[in-house]
Amino acid sequence: MKFKGIIFDLDGTLVNSLEDISDAMNSVLISLNYPTHTYDTYQYFIGSGLRNLVSKALPATNNSDDQIEICFASMVNEYRKICTLKTKPYDGIVELLENLASQNIKMAVFSNKADELTKKIASEIFPNHFDAAVGLSTEALKKPNPYEAVEISKKWNLKPEEILFVGDSDIDMQTAVNANMFPVGVSWGYRTQEELKNSGAKLVINSASELIDIL
Repeated sequence: MKFKGIIFDLDGTLVNSLEDISDAMNSVLISLNYPTHTYDTYQYFIGSGLRNLVSKALPATNNSDDQIEICFASMVNEYRKICTLKTKPYDGIVELLENLASQNIKMAVFSNKADELTKKIASEIFPNHFDAAVGLSTEALKKPNPYEAVEISKKWNLKPEEILFVGDSDIDMQTAVNANMFPVGVSWGYRTQEELKNSGAKLVINSASELIDIL
């Protein structure tokens, strides 16, 4: 089957945003005199939305719902200021997107990052590349819920099976399976190839250019 559209995850797939996310959360932790975390630790916190990341970053003794909500608001405020400071596309991504655009492949972003921030990063780093950039607007629609992915396929007037879903995490692969899309894992993100394959990846690519071969 010829694939006619691609939905990309954002963090760990298109862009390396680990340092900006980590710096924002550590700033909140420092303000509360809580222990901070390394970038290596934060890569395992990313993928299920910023609220979930905040919960994981807080000390177990200070992890009430109220504390999470307060720190989540603070973290988003900090992150909004710096979300494109250190964040950069991975090698070959810009060239890949330009190649796909030249082939009239439809492209969108679907992230568990807050919708406002997803749109901001996608538009600033990849202007005019995507038909849509959708982030998290309500917890009920968080990946691996396939709802937003299926809605994108409807707007494109494509069958889900005509779409590649590209991501770096188990959650992305589960979303692809749930949406009946073709799951493609990327090895340069925040998770291992083993985790991707165990979560449903039909292919795992090691460079952006390999996606062209799939098409």
